[in-house]
Amino acid sequence: MIELKKACIEVFPIMIPEPSSLKSVNFYLVKQDQSLSLIDAGWNNEACWNGLMDVLKRNGFTIKDITEILLTHHHIDHVGLVNRITSVNPIPVYCHHDSIARLKRDKNFLEMRVDFYSNLYKEMGCGDKGEHQASYLRKAIEQNKQNAIQADLIPIEDEQVSNFQIVEVPGHSPDQIAFYHEKQNWLFSGDLLIGHISSNALVEPDSYGARLPTLSQQIASLKKCLSLHADLVFSGHGILIEKPDSLIVKRLERIEKKAERVIQFIQSGCLTGSAIAEGYYKTTYYEQFSLVMSEIIGQLDYLELQEKIEKELVNGVWHYSVK
Repeated sequence: MIELKKACIEVFPIMIPEPSSLKSVNFYLVKQDQSLSLIDAGWNNEACWNGLMDVLKRNGFTIKDITEILLTHHHIDHVGLVNRITSVNPIPVYCHHDSIARLKRDKNFLEMRVDFYSNLYKEMGCGDKGEHQASYLRKAIEQNKQNAIQADLIPIEDEQVSNFQIVEVPGHSPDQIAFYHEKQNWLFSGDLLIGHISSNALVEPDSYGARLPTLSQQIASLKKCLSLHADLVFSGHGILIEKPDSLIVKRLERIEKKAERVIQFIQSGCLTGSAIAEGYYKTTYYEQFSLVMSEIIGQLDYLELQEKIEKELVNGVWHYSVK
């Protein structure tokens, strides 16, 4: 049994079973001195709400005792209860400054983001599949506007908040941060590290519409996490991870093995992003198009930065070759 109560801090995990490969959605109440922080906020559903209420009640708290919400990143399974909580308890909500346009569902930003994907999928040779995904994202701007966070969002600009050191760990998301409690050597990692599956590095634009090198960021973030030699990682999904260093090394090795496979596909004649993705993932390319393309584009950008491959624009589509 992992001991989650120390002299200066106590953690109350809220771990809601999830039918997908994620296994669970996790968020955490953290008691320190006079504060009761909530790190992330699950899905906006009754299972997560009831899970939060149950953990509060079992430990002698009410929702009014929560003093702040700290968000690791903007993904909907990490922020779902923010509006519901702050409607009854108007507490500060802290996040990375790059989260704000996404969480507020800023229309100009979201439209720029759709244009980014539309152009990206064309350049990767995705054809109708890419156009369909861009159309889906464009419709989602209107359909999901009710998910905008209503509370005031406070950008985390200091190196420390509520006794946590802020560690920027982009890759899975441009705005992802981890909260590190140095005295206990505990890390609340969001989706940087998950025990049973690899966390996806999701291709995204920056605030100006330029493509971020997400896989390279993910590698740097994992190495940053490794340098901490944390005793315990509180993950956004699955189990708590004790002594995570060997798992981080395994994740880094897997990225390199995938890079070697991508090179092999290029050498075999798969020259465009879509051709590599379909060859590598087969039917999964169609079933999980955006995730698969993120994986392959991240790998291509990573290999290009390493100067292992190069590309040439042919009729508006990038063609890759091995150097």
